[in-house]
Amino acid sequence: MAEYSHLSEPDPEFAPYVAEMMAIPQIYELEARRKRFDEFVTAMLKKSYTPGFPPDSDYRVVDHQVEVANGVKILVRNLIPVGDKTYPLMVWIHGGGWTSGSIEMDDYQLRAICVELQISILNVEYRLAPEHPHPTSLNDCYSALKWRGLEKRVYHRRPVGGGHLSAVIAHRARDDPFFQGRELTGQILQVPAVLHPNAVPEKYKRELLSYEQNKDAPQLSAESAKWLFRQLGGSPTDAEVSPLLYPSHKGLVPAVIQVCGMDPLRDEALLYERLLKDAGVKTKISVYPGVPHGFNYGFPTFKLAVKWEEDYRAGLRWLLEGAPQ
Repeated sequence: MAEYSHLSEPDPEFAPYVAEMMAIPQIYELEARRKRFDEFVTAMLKKSYTPGFPPDSDYRVVDHQVEVANGVKILVRNLIPVGDKTYPLMVWIHGGGWTSGSIEMDDYQLRAICVELQISILNVEYRLAPEHPHPTSLNDCYSALKWRGLEKRVYHRRPVGGGHLSAVIAHRARDDPFFQGRELTGQILQVPAVLHPNAVPEKYKRELLSYEQNKDAPQLSAESAKWLFRQLGGSPTDAEVSPLLYPSHKGLVPAVIQVCGMDPLRDEALLYERLLKDAGVKTKISVYPGVPHGFNYGFPTFKLAVKWEEDYRAGLRWLLEGAPQ
């Protein structure tokens, strides 16, 4: 959208790195892409969080094998603060464009948040595309959420965090009788993909320009984003592929949304937030001008990366408090 074009102007701290980042070739060989993703993202996050890593005595780690379909089990890691009280529960869904990543990706970060905010965290190792196409990853995460919901112990706050998958889960849970009496209380959407590029409604085509016009978007180019959707599979117009297309967003739980100015997903995320708000959903949105998708992994000391972490925690606290006006 033209009114958002200023958001693509490089942040002063990031500007010296734009040419270098743009020169990094995109990799479309799956295993090589996964290897680079894991080496870069996981290594950077561990480096960032090691200095403030909480002592082992402050929390417990319990790994579960959760059955999700036809005898198939996936790893689900539960981080629990040490203590006897009932803690809020956040279900966390890692990033990686459906094709990469693992529970190790955010493990250090989540352990720090578990202790800092005194919340229990469920980190889901869902199966990846394209070997496991849509809706496998979605069903895995939803099954893990419902598995935890069957526990007798009641969690008094239950946000779900991630991106595209979290947005869809919020819609599923809204309409699922299973969650009556054990409702979700929030959704955290970080640089979410909420609309397949081949399913843009005519009425929004003038607004959603960043896929083709945001040429200064390193790391996640428009071409790369489209490749990822092809790996995911499913119909572009399926609302569980493109949650922006749900006929109604009314009744969804409050949403915390984080958007990057140089991200080709930028305009759809901004539009999605507007549609949620128009449907009466409480939202708390933060925008980071002049930085690309995933910038906080590669440049954790930048002022905007520090702000990202502060906004993330503030948003989570807001959800845990019941999203007050």
